[in-house]
Amino acid sequence: MGHQQQAMRNVGIFAHVDAGKTTTTEQMLFLSGHIRSLGSVDSGTSQTDWLDVERERGISVRAAVTRIMWNETPVNLVDTPGHVDFLSEVERSLRVMDGAVLIISAVEGVQAQTEVIWQALRELSIPTLIYINKMDRVGADALAVLKQIGRLLSHGVVPVQAPEGAEGDFAGSLDLLAEDGTVQADWISPYRDMMVEAIVEQDEELTFSYLEDGDLPAAKLLPVLEEGIRRSELFPILFGASKRGIGVKELMDAVVRFLPPPEGSEDAPVSGVVFKMEKDPAMGKIAYVRLYDGTIRNRDTLSNFTRDVQDKVTQIRRVHGQKTEDIGLLKAGDIAAVYGLNRARIGDILGSPDRVPGEKRLAVPLLTVQVQWRNEAEYPAIVAAFGELADEDPLLDLQWLQDERELHLKVMGPIQMEVLSHLMQSRFGLDVTFGAPSVIYKETPAAAGEGFIAYLSPKPCWAILRFLIEPAERGSGLAYSSLVRGEQLLDSYQNEVARRVPEALSQGMLGWEVTDLRVTLLEGEHHVWHTHPLDFVIATPMGIMNGLANVGTKLLEPMLKFRLSIPEEYGGKLLGELVVMRGEFDAPVVRQERMEIEGLLPVATTLDFPARLGSLTRGRGTLSTFFHGYRDCPPDVHVERVRRGVNPLDQPKYILAARNALTQN
Repeated sequence: MGHQQQAMRNVGIFAHVDAGKTTTTEQMLFLSGHIRSLGSVDSGTSQTDWLDVERERGISVRAAVTRIMWNETPVNLVDTPGHVDFLSEVERSLRVMDGAVLIISAVEGVQAQTEVIWQALRELSIPTLIYINKMDRVGADALAVLKQIGRLLSHGVVPVQAPEGAEGDFAGSLDLLAEDGTVQADWISPYRDMMVEAIVEQDEELTFSYLEDGDLPAAKLLPVLEEGIRRSELFPILFGASKRGIGVKELMDAVVRFLPPPEGSEDAPVSGVVFKMEKDPAMGKIAYVRLYDGTIRNRDTLSNFTRDVQDKVTQIRRVHGQKTEDIGLLKAGDIAAVYGLNRARIGDILGSPDRVPGEKRLAVPLLTVQVQWRNEAEYPAIVAAFGELADEDPLLDLQWLQDERELHLKVMGPIQMEVLSHLMQSRFGLDVTFGAPSVIYKETPAAAGEGFIAYLSPKPCWAILRFLIEPAERGSGLAYSSLVRGEQLLDSYQNEVARRVPEALSQGMLGWEVTDLRVTLLEGEHHVWHTHPLDFVIATPMGIMNGLANVGTKLLEPMLKFRLSIPEEYGGKLLGELVVMRGEFDAPVVRQERMEIEGLLPVATTLDFPARLGSLTRGRGTLSTFFHGYRDCPPDVHVERVRRGVNPLDQPKYILAARNALTQN
C-alpha cells in the first residue's frame, strides 16, 4: 500500500472567471470514467457546481473536491472559484495543493485574477502547469498569449506542445518532448525554440552543448525540465479546447507526469488541516481535511490544535462528483470529507502543526455591509443562517449588534453580495438585501507612548499593567511582547494579557481595528490575595485604550494596485479621472494603439469606477485591481465607526459591564 500512496496527486485547478475551468474539470471527470455524460456550465448541468447559485450564474463560488483515477494514479482535483470576490475560497485551497493547473484563455490571455493567483502560487512554491484553453475560439492567438505570460507571469514558461492551427482550424497539439526524429515543420519551430531556450537556461552544461550543436534531444532536456518544475522555476505550457474535448487527455497525462506526489508518512503522528466546511442536513458539519502525516480512522478522537478541543470522527467519505463513498480511513497525503468534527472551523489544524504549511493571504475584505430584512419575525433565523455561512467562510467576520438589532458583514465586492442574498434564499428560504457597502479603514498609533491601568476597585480585584505602544511599519500588523518576569506576574495572568491585547485593539479611538504597532508589557503586578483570575481580562483593554488615548491614532485607508488598459483615444479622459480619484501612476505605456497604466488607487474613491469605466470607454477598457495594503489617509479624510459595547476609557461603566458579562458566561 505504501507504494500506491506515494503515487497520488493533489491538484488545484485555478483560473480567472470564464477561462473554462469548470468545463475542463468536467472533461477530466468524463475522460476518467467518473461521469457518464458531459455536463455543461452554460446549461447548468456541471457536476462540480452543485450550489443552485452556481448553476444559475454559471460561476463557481465554492471549491469542489473530486477524486479521479488516471493512468492508475489517484488524483484529488480541487476546482476553485475564478471570481475575485471568492478569493478566500481560492486561498484556502492553495494551502492543500501539491501542484496546480492554471488555465488561461487563448483569447483573453492573462487577466486580473490570473496574476493574483500566480503570485500566491509562486510565494508558496507550488509546481504549476499552464493550460491555454479556448484555442478554437475566434481571436485565439497562442504565440501572443505566450509572450504575454512571459511578460506578466514568468520567464520560466516552457511550451511542451505546439498547437496545430487556431480558431476553427484548431486540430490539437504536437508533443515537443516525443522523440520521433522527423523533420520539424516551420510552424513548430517557434514553440520548440522557446522550450529549449527556457530549459537550457537552467543548466550551464546544457547551454554549452546547445550553443555548439544548435539543438538537443528530448532525453537531455527532460531531467532538467522535471527538476525545474519540482523547484517551481519552470512551468510547462499545454494547449487545448476543453469544450470540444481537445487537449484534456494530454493535460491529464502531464499532471501525472510532471506534478509531484505528496510527501508524508502514514506512521507519523496526525497532522492535517480543515480547508473547507459544509453542512449536511442529516449528518451535521462536514470538514474537508488534507492530511499531511499520520492516519485517521472512523471513531478516532482527533485533537483540534487551533481550538484546543477534541472531537470524535463519525465517518470519513470520499467525494466523486455528486456521489460520495464511505472509506472509513484517511492516510497521509490524501484529502477526504470527515464527519463528526462539530466544533471545527475553516483553517483549523488537526493534531500537530509541524507539517502544515503556512497560509497565503490573498483575500482581504475591504468593504463592510449591513444586512437588511423585510420580515421582522425572521430576524432570529437570519442571524442563525449568517452564523452558519460565517462558519464556512470566516472572512465574513459576522458582527451581530444585539442591542441595535443589526448585522454587519465584511465582503469582497458586489458579486459576493448578490451570491449571499441568493444563498440565503435558496438554502434557508430567507429574504435579505444589503445596504450600500462602505470601506473598512484601520487606525495606527500616531506616536509612541505608554498606557497604564491600576485596577484596584471596586474590590475584590487587583491588576496593574503598564504597556509601551509604538507605531511600526505598514503591513506589519501587531507584535506583542512582555518584559515582565514570572515572579512579578504569573505566567497564567501573562497569557490572559497576551490573549486580550489583539481583542482590545479591534476598536481604536475611531472605532476601527488598530494595526501596525508594537505593544510591550513593561510592568505587571498581581496580588497574592486580592487578584481574581479574570482581573487581567478586564484590565488589559483599559490599559491599551489608555495608551491609545495618550498617543492618539491616525486613520489608514486600503489601497489597490491597478492595471488599466484602454484604447489610446480615451487616454486623456481617463488620466483625468485617475487624478480626481487620488490615483498615483507611472507614465502610461502604449502598445498597439492601447494605453496601459499601472499604479495605486484608494478603495474609497473607486467603488463605482469599474461600472463607470464601461461607459467612459464604450466597454473597451479593462481594469484589474489587487489589494496593495493600507496607507495613511490624507489629513482631510476623517471617518469614525460606531463603537460596539462600552468604551474601556469610561472605566467605571466598563468595569461594571465587563464584570456582568463575565459572571453570566
